[in-house]
Amino acid sequence: MADDNEQSIDHKDRVRHQFGRTAQDYVTSERHRSGRDLDRLVELADPTPGDDALDIATGGGHTALALAPHVHHVVASDLTPEMLRAAEGFIHGEKGIENVSFEIAEAEHLPFDDASFDIVSCRIAPHHFDDVRAFCREVARVLRPGGRFVLIDSLAPEDDELDAFINEVEWRRDTTHVRAYKLSEWRSFIEEAGLVIDAIEPFQRRYEYESWTGRSRMTEAAKDELEQLILTAPDRILEAFAIDIDEGAIQSLDDNKLLLRARKSAS
Repeated sequence: MADDNEQSIDHKDRVRHQFGRTAQDYVTSERHRSGRDLDRLVELADPTPGDDALDIATGGGHTALALAPHVHHVVASDLTPEMLRAAEGFIHGEKGIENVSFEIAEAEHLPFDDASFDIVSCRIAPHHFDDVRAFCREVARVLRPGGRFVLIDSLAPEDDELDAFINEVEWRRDTTHVRAYKLSEWRSFIEEAGLVIDAIEPFQRRYEYESWTGRSRMTEAAKDELEQLILTAPDRILEAFAIDIDEGAIQSLDDNKLLLRARKSAS
């Protein structure tokens, strides 16, 4: 158990380091600031003016900001202090939104009382968590009866070879990546936590390769290794992720995402 705890601490330190140095990038990133997926997440959250919301791993604060006009209060939480400071400067300073507060929190150990929130959101983050089962249990714990959990994250294919490939690619791009899960795995995690899934909407995003790898600030050596992994992949893998290669240079690829809503029983 001590070894597991030490590994978890080491991982969280890597996450803090990686996202601490890129915090402002996530505030200004167009892919994180907007998009149909963010609008749809707010729709599925079904917010009302009396709701209290929690946004886990808020990053640049974009989901918290999107929810704020529709609810009573939002708590934006994150593991990384620099990320929270950047989000607070963006939401309070730039946008002038005051019904958002900011809390340091681990997704697997939330510092909030049972049944504290009507909405819990988490967007494009759980693939960095070291214990997604614990995260889902914590979501269920802090939700009020009838509360909604809305999630967007990377989605691994059910095919084991494709699953292994995309997770290897993601880890090489950013070593704080733990795992993109299959839909079958997400179903298991959420249902084991006692929540009921009532909306599942997979979608795809297309990434321009240079900006996608640049955002994680890879070393040249790491980038070369990733390129070789992709360039030598079998055709079925290249086709599955619509990887565009022009004269030996990787141009773009598709990334599968999952948008999901689950509810806590009202009884």
